[in-house]
Amino acid sequence: MKTKWTSFDTRWTLSLFGTAVGAGILFLPIKAGVGGFLPVMVMSIIIFPMVYLSHKALSLFVYQANGNDKDITYAAEEYFGRKISVFISILYFFAIFPICLAYCVGISNTFESFIYNQFLSLLDSGNSLALFIENIYNVSINEQGKNVATLLPFYRALLVFVLVSAFMLVMLFSEELITKICEVLVYPLCAVLFIFSLYLIPYWNAKSFWTFPDFKEFIIIVWLTLPVLVFSFNHSPAISTFSLSVKKEYGEDFAKSRQILFRTSVILLFFVMFFVVSCTLALEPLEFADARAQNIPVLSYFANKLDNPLIAFGAPLVAFLAITTSFFGHYFGAREGAYGIVRKCCKLSGNENPNLKHIKMICNFVMYVIMLLVGYYNPSILGFIENLGGPIIAAILFLMPIIAIYSVSKLKKFQNKALDLFVFFTGVLTIITVIYNL
Repeated sequence: MKTKWTSFDTRWTLSLFGTAVGAGILFLPIKAGVGGFLPVMVMSIIIFPMVYLSHKALSLFVYQANGNDKDITYAAEEYFGRKISVFISILYFFAIFPICLAYCVGISNTFESFIYNQFLSLLDSGNSLALFIENIYNVSINEQGKNVATLLPFYRALLVFVLVSAFMLVMLFSEELITKICEVLVYPLCAVLFIFSLYLIPYWNAKSFWTFPDFKEFIIIVWLTLPVLVFSFNHSPAISTFSLSVKKEYGEDFAKSRQILFRTSVILLFFVMFFVVSCTLALEPLEFADARAQNIPVLSYFANKLDNPLIAFGAPLVAFLAITTSFFGHYFGAREGAYGIVRKCCKLSGNENPNLKHIKMICNFVMYVIMLLVGYYNPSILGFIENLGGPIIAAILFLMPIIAIYSVSKLKKFQNKALDLFVFFTGVLTIITVIYNL
């Protein structure tokens, strides 16, 4: 039975909210806005039950495991056995690590755009530094007749090396310290994004309210946006810790978890979709396509578009901080996932006591090299989210808990066929977007 609302509940609501709101929100408008206002409204309607019901099912998955200290990996092993739990661990790793790769691309492109479009404007035209910057960029004209500047290959490689290496150096500090700094930063970032959403209101184009795609295009736009929506609202990385914490605080009753998750989903719906709506009404569909082609966050695009010095310099800074805080959170998860996969594989092969120091060293080095290569080659950030991050998160968040509820005897009492079918069906829809994109 639910007790009265406490400061404990408020802290967890804010923590789950902060986990979800990260760099994903900076790319969601680029994907969602191409169809105009109406598809975004439909997305707002369907995403709330998707987010709330799926996270509630995952929380239940952890909550019903034996003991008060067994996280999601132990719960998976208890329900499905060690071999399947290794597969789930691999799946979880590939839901997180590709997002780290996308963020390496995103931070590099944010800096690349900022140096040419904002920093260069501060320098005198005859300045030697200004001349140097102009010489290391290749400038082309896109379909909208705008200049698009990209670094020459050597300087692109140098920029990526500096930024990714800086990220990895920060990881040498205490994980607790980095996490606390990120937690402190996330709420001012949320406030800035909300203020920016309000700031865009005078730029809203009334025509956007009455611009509708045809029915087939409308359905395809909503469907193909599902992976990015799932990613942008995802707070599953914190669900395991949240569920154990609530279980210790309130005991076996699951009602309090449902209450906290419901309120978190309501706040997320208002915050994220208001930002998306505001961006959608302030830009034309062709501009969203241009932002995607440039592979930059929507804030960087507005910085280059709006004639406002505060936005021009402040928006890239906010994008940089949002991507940075999200990167650290995801890298911790990816790193621990990689360690766990290697350890479990060693044990399955008969080595019960693998060298943990060697495992950590090799995993971090391999991940570092991959991030450098991907950052340099500059693949589509939305492509990562659409084809890897979003669908794999959907498999863990939407399918795994529902399968457990119908296959594990202790979970069967929580079945609700209509709602479970909705969660499972929307999860499958999210996953099969990969086939369409091929």
